[in-house]
Amino acid sequence: MNPYDTLPLALGLILFSFFITGSLVVPFIDLLYKLKLTRRKEAPNIGKIPLFDKLHDKKAGTPVGGGILLVTIITVIFYCMFPFANHMGVHIKTAHQNINAELFVIYFTFISFGLLGLLDDLVKMFGKMRKGALGMWVGLGRKFKFGLQGIFALIIGYVLYSHLGIHNVYLPIIEEQISFGLLYIPFAAFVIVAFSNAFNITDGLDGLSSGLLVICLSAFAAIAADSLDTPLSLFMALSIGSLVAFLYFNVWPARIMLGDTGALAFGAMLGLIGLLTGSIVALVVIGGIFVMEAASSAIQIVGWKVLKRPIFPLAPIHHAFLAKGWEEPKIVMRAWLAGLVLAIFGVWLATI
Repeated sequence: MNPYDTLPLALGLILFSFFITGSLVVPFIDLLYKLKLTRRKEAPNIGKIPLFDKLHDKKAGTPVGGGILLVTIITVIFYCMFPFANHMGVHIKTAHQNINAELFVIYFTFISFGLLGLLDDLVKMFGKMRKGALGMWVGLGRKFKFGLQGIFALIIGYVLYSHLGIHNVYLPIIEEQISFGLLYIPFAAFVIVAFSNAFNITDGLDGLSSGLLVICLSAFAAIAADSLDTPLSLFMALSIGSLVAFLYFNVWPARIMLGDTGALAFGAMLGLIGLLTGSIVALVVIGGIFVMEAASSAIQIVGWKVLKRPIFPLAPIHHAFLAKGWEEPKIVMRAWLAGLVLAIFGVWLATI
């Protein structure tokens, strides 16, 4: 099968999902206002990090729930497109042993993490506020949320190992495959949970995480095409089209935010895409900005817990740049440029 056989369908799906999402965003924003699904003003941080309050008060009242629309559109179209693909003569082929198992992990990852994010969004908007570790206000309890993420991710890791036969990690440059055996299951679970939360942490500035995700998915679309994985390529095509349409309304000043529904779902999917393509090293590089954002938050927590003081003016790192006086659009655009360079480097690593 020539990887370019699916190119017309993939490009058509990008345009189709772009048109559908673009047509529905404005009425969906109006609906979110009517349902009062908007960002609440941050509760006071009892003097710990008042700059955080100042930076985020301006975003209060912005509709949150863009992820609900995107996850719904992508899931529905992805489910309905296979008869259309067969009609076009596109042979659906996977790089793995079982196409049904691959479709299962794609659906399960996207929907389960999306539903968890939706629950977290609803608790944040309508539930009783509670103080987080750094004096910030949070939704679901950390242990509960991480526990469910871990259960979901272990199920995904088990299917990858037992039904798709994936247990290796490819190391580029030295061109070696390392077999993890049964340890691949917890390893896969860690990757999925880590990227789900890294994406969620990055989703703090208008257009930052969504724009970076478009770049990452475009890079992995090239990798998936090279590995002849049709379902994964078409899923990413749908995601790219919807995200580009959403991004028009999400760039500064944002008219709608992704929310945890989209952040957890897309972050988990990014981790899964790295696992399905066997490009974990490339994933760390292509998603390098997400990794850096998560690392900066972890370092900041260690600073508070161990040193009793912050390491950065604010965390994650995009907040530190805001604290230094950088304008929000400048931070986002420079992150996109850095993400583009990392994506090119990551694709090169995955294909050499």
